[in-house]
Amino acid sequence: MSRRGVELRVAVVGLGAIGRAVVEALDRGIDGIILTAVSANHPAKHRAFLATLSRVPPVLHIEGLWEVADIVIECAPAALLRSIVAPFVSKGKTAIVLSSGALLEHCDLIQIAKANSGQIVVPTGALIGLDAVTAASEGNIRSVRMVTRKPVKGLSGAPYIVEHGIDIENITEPLRIFDGTAREAAKGFPANLNVAVALSLAGIGPDRTRLEIWADPTLSRNIHRVEVDADSASFSMSIENIPSDNPKTGRITALSVIAYLRKQRSALSVGT
Repeated sequence: MSRRGVELRVAVVGLGAIGRAVVEALDRGIDGIILTAVSANHPAKHRAFLATLSRVPPVLHIEGLWEVADIVIECAPAALLRSIVAPFVSKGKTAIVLSSGALLEHCDLIQIAKANSGQIVVPTGALIGLDAVTAASEGNIRSVRMVTRKPVKGLSGAPYIVEHGIDIENITEPLRIFDGTAREAAKGFPANLNVAVALSLAGIGPDRTRLEIWADPTLSRNIHRVEVDADSASFSMSIENIPSDNPKTGRITALSVIAYLRKQRSALSVGT
């Protein structure tokens, strides 16, 4: 039991690069947090990984997780967002969402959470400075623009690229492939630009947050640069993320979730 009371029970949905890193951290131990279940589309595929844990959690179907956990961590395909989040927030529990782009298609989940004292948490993930943007939004933000540059393999197969017939596989120099809003980016790049949606939710919304996306064959890292102009401050931020085993996702995304979990029972909490 945690020194600050009953342990928080956590379930993880999805055992890809992010889900596995979170599960391993929970298995090593986070004060006041206990892993009580995991869920995956193909459990047999992950049997060997789960066997390496000191305490093997039960593998459950999504619909049964809310009964054994206080917090669910969504590390799954965006199409599963609603089935993962709704049971938790409707019961006054917490859902940590990584497929934040899908939230724009299921905005009613926020109202469901509000009506039932639940909570949807979008972690900082692969971006920096969301605390600053959140603080600035308490005043007046005039503009937010993000420029994302990714290696070609991190963008391959995105719906926007396929629909517009953009050939990025054979480019030899950086190519701008998108310039639009965060909402448009979420639809066109659902596996790539959750960071843009998180930025928009922290600030002035998905229709006013502007985004450029570049495919760059010279890069091995995902690079995000954000520029904010507000009545409280004007600031810019840049981060170069090392990809995880999944080239569409940075390693720091999983670490962001782990850091959030540590704050739940920490005697010292730094940041908004």
